[in-house]
Amino acid sequence: MPLSPQQRPLYEVKAGLFKGLAHPFRIRILELLAASAEVSVAALQDATGLEASHLSQHLAVLRRHRLVESERRASHVYYRLADEKVAELLSVARALLRDIVRSDGARAADVDELPELAPSTTPRRRDAGS
Repeated sequence: MPLSPQQRPLYEVKAGLFKGLAHPFRIRILELLAASAEVSVAALQDATGLEASHLSQHLAVLRRHRLVESERRASHVYYRLADEKVAELLSVARALLRDIVRSDGARAADVDELPELAPSTTPRRRDAGS
């Protein structure tokens, strides 16, 4: 069944979501954000080893696809996941990755070496009305 004119925009938004996820560093940035209520740009740069300009580009893609939100406080910018479901999506993706590489013993061991995806125990900061 072809997409109707009403469905197409929804599928475009969905494709945009996956475009936002379509880079290893963006996935890692999201994992770091999933582990904390918020993370400063400086901490993200330290954790990823990315140059500031490259990190900024990745964060812009994540913002454009509504996966993260940012807030400037004084001279610092902090990022957080735009929705808790992003952390759930990362967890499901990790489980799927384990299933995909299970048949390859060496790769399965590599998956076990990835940083843990611990659920955040800190409540996420939300503005009133969100």
